[in-house]
Amino acid sequence: PHSRFPLTYNEEDPAVIPLPHLGALRSCVQALNLRALAGLQNGRSEKALADVKLSLRLADSIRTEPFLISHLVRIAMVNLTLQPMYEGLVEHKWSEAQLVELDSELAKLDFLPDYGTAVRGDMGCQKEIIDYLRRHPEQFPNLSAYGDFIKAPLLARIIWHSIPSGWFYQNQLRCSRFMIQQYLPLADLEHRIVSPASVRHADAAVGLEFRHVSPYNRLESLLLPAFGGAVKKFAYAQTSVDLARVAIALERYRLAHGGYPESLDALAPQFIAKIPHDIINGQPLHYRPETNGQFVLYSVGWNEADDGGEVGRIKYGTPDISEGDWVWRYPAK
Repeated sequence: PHSRFPLTYNEEDPAVIPLPHLGALRSCVQALNLRALAGLQNGRSEKALADVKLSLRLADSIRTEPFLISHLVRIAMVNLTLQPMYEGLVEHKWSEAQLVELDSELAKLDFLPDYGTAVRGDMGCQKEIIDYLRRHPEQFPNLSAYGDFIKAPLLARIIWHSIPSGWFYQNQLRCSRFMIQQYLPLADLEHRIVSPASVRHADAAVGLEFRHVSPYNRLESLLLPAFGGAVKKFAYAQTSVDLARVAIALERYRLAHGGYPESLDALAPQFIAKIPHDIINGQPLHYRPETNGQFVLYSVGWNEADDGGEVGRIKYGTPDISEGDWVWRYPAK
């Protein structure tokens, strides 16, 4: 647990720290999930469970990294890992003991505090990058159209070297203040809610922040990330985990009683300690058993509307999470 990937953490310019391990980890998870799916089809659910657990362990290995991209890749890895869990549930491949173990692994995941880690880490990166530019004004062409300090006009080079330190500190202050006041509160840890309306308000504040560009916000306008889109991915990831845990509890109920319950209330506390609520609005998740022996389970999703369990339009082979409901079991079309 105290290991670190062999990255160039001591680079003076933090913007050039390479993160090659992220692609390698994701590729490993893709391979493990393919093997887990093959194991399920071959009746080797114990091998599939081991691969699922290893995938989650690899995803956890980057949980404490202070980079937003690390957390986004981790979310992608967890979403990939949910696929063999889902297929094993649909085809009733998991045993009771394996279901308990899967739920125990998923219960360790909590993406809402991880969002705060990403925000605070990005604040630190912004500070270090601005400090680096203050010490090395010759790097300003990387943020301009010139691309090379020597090719830049003489007047531009003189201006870059003459910038007062106070301008840099004001940009640092404004970046951090905006992140703390607008972006950090978007994940409400107390109530476990991510409000799309609050995200829209924060995104609108970004536009107001940069309506008038000045020396005090020029670097801020270049470095302040669009965390509105990021927090949506964190909310979707946590919803996916919550839906998976409820689906596991439903399968455990089916194994014990021969069918699915009429409501989720029948699951707690025997099959799940507490039924998670909808991350979007704090209301109960939507659930209904169907006459074909299946069920539909979903969150209202980012549009905050109950679409009856219909997913958003499919784009690039995956649902658009800005539209429709966030559904555990997609209805057949």
